[in-house]
Amino acid sequence: MPGLYARWLLLSVLVVVLDQYSKWLVLQHFDLYETLRLTNWFNLTLAYNTGAAFSFLNDAGGWQRWLFVVLAVVITGVLLVWLQRARHLRLQALALALIIGGAIGNVIDRVRLGYVIDFIDWHYRDWHWPVFNLADSAISVGVVLLIVDSLFLQAHADV
Repeated sequence: MPGLYARWLLLSVLVVVLDQYSKWLVLQHFDLYETLRLTNWFNLTLAYNTGAAFSFLNDAGGWQRWLFVVLAVVITGVLLVWLQRARHLRLQALALALIIGGAIGNVIDRVRLGYVIDFIDWHYRDWHWPVFNLADSAISVGVVLLIVDSLFLQAHADV
């Protein structure tokens, strides 16, 4: 079944390509912190994140860049092994492929630039969700799918 594994890896590559292309487009048209209001609840805003999710450790002084790179590479390696073993379980494999692609997309930014490019800005009035990107979205969707799979689908697999 190596063909299935390759298909899931192709999805990961697609996530990386779309993520990097969207970041490139935003960099071509926006200055740092420039905002384009698209709706009353959604903006495009260019931001750089040197931290992790929700800008955790954003102001830590620079050491976090390599910590997050190493963590992402190690976790991606573990997820690749998991994906190889779960390649025939569609939802699990889909989730893992999305997480792998998102992790690689953000690692590319960290290695190349020292920060992650974010631009998706959801908000309600003056409250803004932390700005994020397509890689973050793929990771989040993948994690939710893994949770759904483990809570609702895998529990019934042995029945």
